[in-house]
Amino acid sequence: MSVQFFIVPLVAVALTQVAVIATSVYLHRGLAHQALRVHPIAGIVFRTVLWLTTGQRRREWVAVHRKHHAFTDREGDPHSPRVLGFWRVQVLNVYYYVREARNGETIRRFAPDVIEDRADRLLFSWGWGGLSVGMVLLCLVLGFWPGVIAGVGHALLYVFVLAPSINGLGHWRGTQNFENTAYNSAWRAWITGGESLHNNHHAHPRAPQFSARFGEFDPSWLLIRALVAAGLVTIGRSAAKARGDMRRRVAGESDETLAAPALAGARSEDLVEG
Repeated sequence: MSVQFFIVPLVAVALTQVAVIATSVYLHRGLAHQALRVHPIAGIVFRTVLWLTTGQRRREWVAVHRKHHAFTDREGDPHSPRVLGFWRVQVLNVYYYVREARNGETIRRFAPDVIEDRADRLLFSWGWGGLSVGMVLLCLVLGFWPGVIAGVGHALLYVFVLAPSINGLGHWRGTQNFENTAYNSAWRAWITGGESLHNNHHAHPRAPQFSARFGEFDPSWLLIRALVAAGLVTIGRSAAKARGDMRRRVAGESDETLAAPALAGARSEDLVEG
């Protein structure tokens, strides 16, 4: 019992970190912003991990996120704390996500390039099925109650702690390298797969790396570099240029010191095309 007492929270935290990094690398940087090209083998692995740990459908996630960039912190943003109120987004972030994900017009307009394939239709579109399989696997490995507790703990951390800290706090308080309505949190970046370097990301959404200066750590970038070395991920020229531009501007090598291109008025087709 004492061993399980320590293992259960560790498993919950580990599952949450796996889900956060898979979301950041595959759904966010890969699909939503096309900063990465993911090999089909790695893509299936990411999709399986996300199916088991979050149940999210990739086309819905991409569409909601692209709409957030198209209407950042103004009317139309699915989860802006400046429009909806900080505590509403912090506590009800999942509600606002699900509401927007069920909007057919949002899906059609902001994710026309993310086509549901046979794997989606047969398996990955069944979100609750993936979560159920994941819970069964946890119970088989840890035992019934430890598995249930670890699964519920992971769900609470992912849905009600880390995701809202990006969408809520990430647009409310923190530090800024660039002029936009998002903020960085160097310490939260360690536990959100680099996503809490949100000011950097909104300044250069095509950049595959979110850290830009000393003291900023992007855990997902470590995985991306490993996948690039293994030939499972490639970074296009425009994405590599965006990364270089961001780092040069932070280092003061650009004449445009704090003049980040705002995405608030970007067209949806621009976001789809990168």
